[in-house]
Order: sequence, then structure tokens, then C-alpha cells
Amino acid sequence: MQDNYPLERKERMTIWIAIFLLALYLSPLYILGENAHIRVHDNLDSNIAWYKVLTRSGELFGPIDAKIPQVINGLPRNAYGTEFSGIVWLHALFPSMVAYALSQTITRVFAFFGMYWLLRRHFLPEKESYLIRVGVALTFALTPFWPSGMLSTLGMPLALWAFLTIRQRQASWKEWLVLALLPFYASFVLGFFFFLTAMFLLWLRDAVVKKQWNFPFLGSIAFMTGVFLAIEYRLVHSLLFGEEPTSRNEFVSSKLDFWRTIRLVFKNYLLGHTHVMTLHTFIILPILFIAFAFVIKSQKGTLEKRFLFLFILNFVLSVWYAFWFYKGWQPLKERFALLNTFNFARFHFLRPLVIYLDFALALQILWQRKEKWRKIAIVALILQTVLLGAFNEEIRYRIIGTPSFKQFYAEHLLREIKQYIGKPQSSYRVASIGLHPVIAQYNGFYTLDTYNNFYPLSYKHEFRKIIAKELDKSPELKDYFDHWGNRVYIFSAELGKHYDFRKTSHKKIRHLELNTAVFKKMGGRYLFSSVPIMNAKENHLRLLKTFEDSQSVWKIYLYQVE
Repeated sequence: MQDNYPLERKERMTIWIAIFLLALYLSPLYILGENAHIRVHDNLDSNIAWYKVLTRSGELFGPIDAKIPQVINGLPRNAYGTEFSGIVWLHALFPSMVAYALSQTITRVFAFFGMYWLLRRHFLPEKESYLIRVGVALTFALTPFWPSGMLSTLGMPLALWAFLTIRQRQASWKEWLVLALLPFYASFVLGFFFFLTAMFLLWLRDAVVKKQWNFPFLGSIAFMTGVFLAIEYRLVHSLLFGEEPTSRNEFVSSKLDFWRTIRLVFKNYLLGHTHVMTLHTFIILPILFIAFAFVIKSQKGTLEKRFLFLFILNFVLSVWYAFWFYKGWQPLKERFALLNTFNFARFHFLRPLVIYLDFALALQILWQRKEKWRKIAIVALILQTVLLGAFNEEIRYRIIGTPSFKQFYAEHLLREIKQYIGKPQSSYRVASIGLHPVIAQYNGFYTLDTYNNFYPLSYKHEFRKIIAKELDKSPELKDYFDHWGNRVYIFSAELGKHYDFRKTSHKKIRHLELNTAVFKKMGGRYLFSSVPIMNAKENHLRLLKTFEDSQSVWKIYLYQVE
């Protein structure tokens, strides 16, 4: 007992060091507040403003058929998801950046302890493996996950810890509590549908191969699925009982030929995906291949077999992801609407769990070799931690010139525009050119344009009339809008698929062709443009005033439709 005490103390010290590094990583969010630099794509340009619009609308607990009048003359309430999501409540109770910082903290802390407990209980229980357990848990917790995903991917180790313990018939109330509470801070369609499917396949394997009809394990899978479906009742209703066609009915996702699909396989395998970034390319992947070389030359115990399974699964998930977009699927997707409206490619959302769990096993395989391989394992952990630290949002987005939260939403500037117009914001509609519509939405303006996952198909067709001539000029924009269409933007062929022209850009639009009659018929009165429109008169637009200040990255030209 006494011999083990130093190792236990070293493990506790290592955990405290990891917690300190985690706190250091999160500190810019608390120190800088609204001056912090955070992700724009699928974050500032959408979700953060969605939470604000939803809580401000008074429809947080609205009925199934409720509408959000601030967006597209009545966005279905269900487009903003469930009111039982923890991140929604953080944004309802706190200012946006405080809520964001708290959400980042909650997610990363549970990611760390979830991976640590999983490795300690089920994969690397040896006391000598403490450095690998803590180090891999820390690196996993530092991955640049998609912020509004919450614990959708980073909570998977915690869930796997609970499920494997239940599978061993050694569970207490703690494991069941985890399965009951995780759905309140995770998304079913952005992670756990695929994870629970994997758990069911594991149960099925036990039943078929081992003849073990483990009903507590099966019941735990059904229990967590049931909690998710109850929480996500709005999504379930929209998918199964939605009467009105939505924008998702026109999705055409399978467009790649065979060789482009193969290229996407290796791109995803080597580089990952923006919503589940793992940063595994330069350090983890070489370690995995070194361990693979050792494994294929040696006898295969439990450790080696688990490593090989995860090593192969990692590649299979990339193959599945890429081939979901292979054009050969499209006839089947057109026949079965659910294949269009639900993105089954997202099985690759399992990859953060798979990659970092395999990383831990690979390091253990190296640790069992000569002393030099132990040093390489430690260096790999340190380098991966440094790499992830360098990808801290504040470092990464400040370097590439992304605006801060305050600069992006430009509340002071938009307040000036609101006061200049001088009417109740609900009495007119606006749209934006060259900047994201959520900037206007965040500041209380009622917009005809938006970025949302689904909305009535009839609205898409009506809005399209405004930008039809611009889409005809650009096959890329036409395909983007017609076959995806989540961004209901006032597109300009001259600007292309670029949505944030800041005041330093000096860009101009010279040949804009909008159907402003349709715009006006839909309630549109003003256009917020981040670039000057040189042929405004031809589009029945009149420049009222230009707004800019030092607190914003935008220079906004306010046009009125005549």
C-alpha cells in the first residue's frame, strides 16, 4: 500500500497541473469579456444571436406552432430547438459572452474528467499509466470543438464510462445519473444519435457473438435515448409530423463523383472536420502509425486488439463521411425524405472520442517498450498540449484578424442606426448585404434574411425572387442557395460567398440587380450594406446615411427602398 502512495500522489499533482492549464486556457474569455476573439462560423454568425432572439421573443416555451416574428416574418419556433437545453438557459440568464465563457468551462471540465474516468476505469487502469490518463484527458478537453455542440462530442467519454460500467453490471446510481443529465447539455442530432447507435451495435455484438442478452445495458441505451427524445420533442415533431415542406426538402448533398469522394476520405482522415476538430494530423497520427507498426509485429492482447479496432474504425468513419456525399446516393435520398432532412454523415462525430482514446492506447503501447519510447510518448503528449494551446480561440482568431465579439455585433453602431430610423423595430423589415443578418437580429432588428437550419420552403421560394438575377450570374451561388439554402442572404454575384466585408475592404458593388419590388412587398424597407452600391438608383435604393465608429469593424451604408 505504501509503495503505491507516491504514484497516487503524483497522479493527484498531475491532475491539478492539468486543471491549472485548463483554467489558463479558458482565462481570456473571463479577462477580456466582449473584447475576446471567438469563432465566427456557426457561432457568432448564428447560434449566439439565435439564443438572444429566442429569449427576447417571449416564445422560449412557445407551443409547437409558435412563430418568432423577428425573423423572416415568422420563423417557426422549432427552428431554435428545445427550451430544455442548458446552453439556452445560460444565454437566457447571463449576458452572451458570460454565457459563452461558462459553457466553454462546463464542456471542457466534463470532457477532461469524462476521458480521465473512462481511461482509469476501462482502458488504462494501471497505476503506472497515470501520466497517459491525465495527459490524454487534458488534450481531449482542449480540442477546438464546435461551441454550440456543448457535450455532444466532448461528453462521449463520460457517457461511454457510464455505459461500459453498466455493461459490466457494476453500475451505481452515478452512472444512471450521468445518462439522465447529459442530454440536457448535448445534442441528439449533433452527436449522441450516432453514439447511441454505436452503443446499440455493441450490445448487439454481445448478444450475437457472446450470447449475452445484457438487458440492463440495453435498458440504459433505451433510457438515454428516451430522455433525448423527450428533451428534443420539437425536433422529433418537425422530422416526423411536420406538415409544411421546409428548406431541407431541397437539400442535394450527394454531388461528388467517385474520385472526389476518395479525396474527401483522405482529407477528412488527415485533417478532420470544422465541427469536430481534433488537430490530430501532426502528432497523434504519427504516434498511431508507430504503435500500429509495433502491434502488427507482436502478440495481440486486449490492449493491442482494442487499439487495432479503434485504428481501423477511425478510417472507416472517414470513409462513411465522404461516401455520404457520393452522387450515387442521391436517387435513394430523393425517394426517402429523411435521408435528406437528417445528416447521417455525422457518424464521423464519433472521431474525437475514437482518435483520442486510440492515442491513449498508442502511448501505452510505446510506454511498454524501451526507455526511449517512453520519452517519445511524453514528448508527444507535451507537443499535442502545446499545439492545442496555440489553437486557443483568442490566439488563433486574433492572429487571423477575426473581429472581437464587441466589434462583430457592433451594438453601439446599430443603436445609432435604430435611432436614426426612429421607428419601432417591429414596424419595418431590413436585410443585409456584405455582413451577416444576425448582426441586425442581435440588435433587435426584424430581418427578411437569416441563417437557420430549416424554415418554410415557401419562404425560400419567395425570397429567391429578390436575388434571382444575382443567382443567375453565379452558378456557384445558385447551387449554394437552391441545393442548400440555410443562408437566406441577399447575395451579390460580385461579392460571392463572402459575408463580412469590413470597413478596411474598400470593396464596391457596381452591377447589383435586385427585385426590390418583391423586397418591399415582403415588408422590406431598409438595406444594411457593408459596401457602397454604385448603381443604387437602378435598384430603387436611396442612400440615407453612412455609419461607422471605432468600436466596430463595419462601415454600414443605410439604404431605403423607394
